[in-house]
Amino acid sequence: MKRRQFIQISSTVILGSMSLKALHSLSEKLDEQDVMMPMLFVGHGSPMNGIEDNAFSRRWRQMGREIPEPKAVLCVSAHWLTRGTHVTAMEAPPTIHDFGGFPKQLFEVEYPAPGDPALARETAGLFTQTEVGLDHDWGLDHGTWTVIRHMYPEANIPALQLSIDYHKPAQYHYELARALSALRKKGVLIIGSGNMVHNLRMVAWDKIDTPFGFDWALEMNEAFKSHIADGNHQPLIDYQSFGKAAQLAIPTPDHYYPLLYILGLQDKGEAVSFFNDTPMAGSLTMTSVRVG
Repeated sequence: MKRRQFIQISSTVILGSMSLKALHSLSEKLDEQDVMMPMLFVGHGSPMNGIEDNAFSRRWRQMGREIPEPKAVLCVSAHWLTRGTHVTAMEAPPTIHDFGGFPKQLFEVEYPAPGDPALARETAGLFTQTEVGLDHDWGLDHGTWTVIRHMYPEANIPALQLSIDYHKPAQYHYELARALSALRKKGVLIIGSGNMVHNLRMVAWDKIDTPFGFDWALEMNEAFKSHIADGNHQPLIDYQSFGKAAQLAIPTPDHYYPLLYILGLQDKGEAVSFFNDTPMAGSLTMTSVRVG
């Protein structure tokens, strides 16, 4: 609801034709927007993308300028796997350096975006399928901060993470995501961060910085994109039915599940587009999706 509409209706209230309860209900809707925020699935790739100036990070910066500035960011990261579902609820989430073997410069990065405990409580309350815990220990892992520090370098946008219950199947995550729909109307940017094709055991180390993909990686990436473009989500939920190529592309579903959260939130007929659509090191793809 627009503020002008609210003022007009408030005038009616003053004249006594509306109850205080109704006025309170309307005031709660002031934060809603006329247009839903878009959503992103981001192939985040190497943690080094968080500090490098490359094609991926430049596209993230551009995306931050293209979409409306959010009131908050809620990220489903491949790197927060839990039993049960949790949302970060602290005032100042720490920057988590959840990796090893990288330059000291990467470990020195801090991304001091604030949290939003009130939004965390509101988010937890949206879920009816399961109880969502309020977490005060996790913070922002590299699936989140390496991306959003390029999108919002001033670290002035509140950032939260929603964990992935790793003991639940793909269909569960796809359906669970629908609970987050209301946040899009309140200016919250929802990001799924992982990689559509992610097999670290088969990385071609001699092509680590090369846009190269094995045949099975390219095959699955194109199949995934085709179904996403068509809005045909069930094959993507049942990704194992693709056979051997899917087993190679998704040996474990941690980096794939964040995609299902974004697809689960997509409204019928809502536009999709792809960016950073590049294979890397043989067995990874950076392919990313914008919805809306």
